[in-house]
Amino acid sequence: EKVTDEKRKEVLDQLGIAASEYRIHIYEKSFWGTKRSISVSGIKRFLDATLTHLDHTIKANKRSDGLYHAYNLLTVNPDNVQVSYLSEMLEGQVAVLSSGFLSAEESLSVLDSLKSSALFRDDQYSYILYPNKSLKGFLVKNIIPEGLVSDSTLLSKMVSDQDSTLVEKDVFGDIHFNGDFKNVNDLLAALDELADGPYSELAKNEKDQLANIFEEVFNHKAFTGRSGTFFGYEGLGSIYWHMVSKLLFAVQECCLEALKEDKDPSITGRLMEHFYEINEGIGVHKSPTLYGAFPTDPYSHTPASKGAQQPGMTGQVKEDILSRFGELGVFVLDRKLNFNPGLLRKNEFHTKETIFDYIDLSSKNQSLLLNAGSLAFTYCQVPVVYTVADYEKIEVVKNDGSREQFNKLNLNSEISNSILQRQGDVKQIQVYLDETKLR
Repeated sequence: EKVTDEKRKEVLDQLGIAASEYRIHIYEKSFWGTKRSISVSGIKRFLDATLTHLDHTIKANKRSDGLYHAYNLLTVNPDNVQVSYLSEMLEGQVAVLSSGFLSAEESLSVLDSLKSSALFRDDQYSYILYPNKSLKGFLVKNIIPEGLVSDSTLLSKMVSDQDSTLVEKDVFGDIHFNGDFKNVNDLLAALDELADGPYSELAKNEKDQLANIFEEVFNHKAFTGRSGTFFGYEGLGSIYWHMVSKLLFAVQECCLEALKEDKDPSITGRLMEHFYEINEGIGVHKSPTLYGAFPTDPYSHTPASKGAQQPGMTGQVKEDILSRFGELGVFVLDRKLNFNPGLLRKNEFHTKETIFDYIDLSSKNQSLLLNAGSLAFTYCQVPVVYTVADYEKIEVVKNDGSREQFNKLNLNSEISNSILQRQGDVKQIQVYLDETKLR
């Protein structure tokens, strides 16, 4: 059911009254100081109602191009509350992909739409925060359209009287708001000062009209800061690498859920292609020429006209590490370590013998000889070696020289706890992966 602007106002009023009554009660009578039991069924009903409204909100914010609105603007009027929309944003797509609301097919549709949208930057094979745009030059800002001036009796009269309190006419005939006005509040204050003069009645009657004209000229309500107005760093056309890594992680969640639900391989495969493409677009995989810096150094942004800028560690590192462990298929389920590398590709494995260096729990440098067809990483500083085979098995090598085998790709609680608690009992984990299940 579509919520009308009038119904939206009614709902907000009722919610405001409920919150106000609760606040007044607490201020006047404080808290009861006692605890009450709440039924599980009551909590479930509340959560069901909440999820229903959240689902409705997500559905209502689907755009005609297949993407989803991210931040919406409210305009509160005496009789209704109107909703308007900012441009498409990468953050909104990350949010809806991570929400768990979309099916695998719907998530794929969002990603396909995203790839063909104005948010995709072909030169870096990655995504920008907002669509790039051309800003008005200084000389064409603060020009009130002629029709809006003529619609206002007050403005028309003040221009005729050459009164520059609110607006002024330049030598080219264009009408501008007073250059001292920083925002609409300055305009309203100037209107209040006209209350005792010859324009008093018009100032009173046209107050809302002039405020709307001011907003139409400057559109302050839609101001979003650097990404919509600057030219460098987080500015127009800029990639914000942390958000790209959030997108990568969100897409990985969709891929893993599709694998878990055993979705049509064509759907799962296309989701994975998006994951791989987004991953390849991240700086660490690029040449210095394309990235504009050393690929292994962390940079925050890549503006439209430069290479990577603003060096420094951001939250991107967190998402990239989580995504990598997800790609390697390392999970903790029911307090047990589980290895399920559904996203891991065969080309990740070494094609010849190599040395794997790591630091153990005693902070000592250690080395492992890896055979062809294997790869290694550490988890809680315990080396894990993946080897391509025609069967699945885990072999745990302990520091006392003993070995324990598991015919499935998950460990028991005891060994898992030892690894997670870094107790030092486990020396190495050897995981044999069925080649037919690798990408």
